[in-house]
Amino acid sequence: MHEKTIAELSAALAKGECSSVELTQHFLKRIETLDGGLNSFVTVTAEQALAQAKAADDRRARGEAGPLTGVPMAQKDIFCTDGVRTTCGSKMLDNFIAPYDATVVERFKAEGCPMLGKTNMDEFAMGSSNETSFHGPVKNPWDTARVPGGSSGGSAAAVAARLTPSATGTDTGGSIRQPAALCGITGLKPTYGRVSRWGMIAFASSLDQGGPMAATAEDCALLANVMSGFDPRDSTSIERPEEDFTARLNEPLKDLRIGLPREFFGEGLDAGVAKAIEEAIEQYRKLGAEVKEVGLPNSGLSVPAYYVVAPAECSSNLARFDGVRYGYRCENPKDLMDLYTRSRGEGFGAEVKRRIMVGTYALSAGYFDAYYLKAQKIRRLIADDFARAFEEVDVILGPTSPSTAFKLGEKTDDPVTMYLSDIYTIAVNLAGLPGMSIPAGFSDGLPVGLQLIGNYFDEARLLGVAHQYQSVTDWHRRIPEGFA
Repeated sequence: MHEKTIAELSAALAKGECSSVELTQHFLKRIETLDGGLNSFVTVTAEQALAQAKAADDRRARGEAGPLTGVPMAQKDIFCTDGVRTTCGSKMLDNFIAPYDATVVERFKAEGCPMLGKTNMDEFAMGSSNETSFHGPVKNPWDTARVPGGSSGGSAAAVAARLTPSATGTDTGGSIRQPAALCGITGLKPTYGRVSRWGMIAFASSLDQGGPMAATAEDCALLANVMSGFDPRDSTSIERPEEDFTARLNEPLKDLRIGLPREFFGEGLDAGVAKAIEEAIEQYRKLGAEVKEVGLPNSGLSVPAYYVVAPAECSSNLARFDGVRYGYRCENPKDLMDLYTRSRGEGFGAEVKRRIMVGTYALSAGYFDAYYLKAQKIRRLIADDFARAFEEVDVILGPTSPSTAFKLGEKTDDPVTMYLSDIYTIAVNLAGLPGMSIPAGFSDGLPVGLQLIGNYFDEARLLGVAHQYQSVTDWHRRIPEGFA
């Protein structure tokens, strides 16, 4: 059963070939047996999942099932879950039990999807390797000596190892797409505002966006149908007519214009990754697409701009974690200032502290104009580059990550090198565009991710472009040895 896609599991449930309880038991057993070597889950909610599966079976028996009713899934541990611990990968929230569900969680509950548990992640979503988690690093199922990418590394590893048919992720600078690439799965980062951020613990409010992670583009389309939609509780949620993201999956690619940014194919791109991407481009040509070069001249400024904007916003968002209302509190504080400083000093990890310090500095008097304001101006230039490119092409294509998965501990002592892992993904977040990563082959036995970037609210086309590629390749069907 674990080798089937969500679409196939949905069909099996509809035909009565299996029940949701049987499916859920199957995946819970796989988590129990196989996750010890991966550390992809922080919390497993077996009892709750089985109760939800029983309810889903009852619902199906009454003829009230939706496409995903009864298909189990996992939630990234950044989404608040009523009555279930929500840690955000941090000591600061290790004892926090949310009193409500995030909108995304609500939507999947309403659809009747049993929640298998909460997946591990970089602390407060700050990281590119899933090594900053208070719960320890997640390991890549293709090679457990390597990272799965971050911050949604737990979700990516769990889906790649087929411990769950799907999982939610969040993407602030590439945190859905980069781990999807490194683990050989499909991940979609929707247009900013497409998926509600209510109940999703904030890192950088103008960049964060939730999205689906699964084996295939078709699966991501089905998940996006549930996740997306206007939410009056989220002031950044965009009100648009409901859309079926599966509508363009079978649309032929004849006359599709694909743009290749010259800035994505230069120095720093691993030769094995480049070869796999070139082969994917040739496959798109065979499918009828027209391929041409485009320019994104300011994309090289995306990393420095991002690492001013994101830390500034995280400095503001994480000010609420002070040891007073909820979360970690130091023992025996001498006074209020001691409570603040020790609770934050002991509760946050090194990477989170680094970003808070950088962000506070960038927002301070005398430096706001020189750093934060300038970064926002660069952000506009990056968005303008994409706007010009989309006048010439329909979709932009390139590598998701400059390399395949690197070894655990390889970059932990060099934050700048680690930050460059997201060099091809960050510009998409700064512009607020939709983007996704799909499996496109292997280099030295490790997955390579192909990134597709679309214009605003063009997710349906992106998913169709990805699905057409997956209909003539089988990279998305590959399962790591030991997990098949």
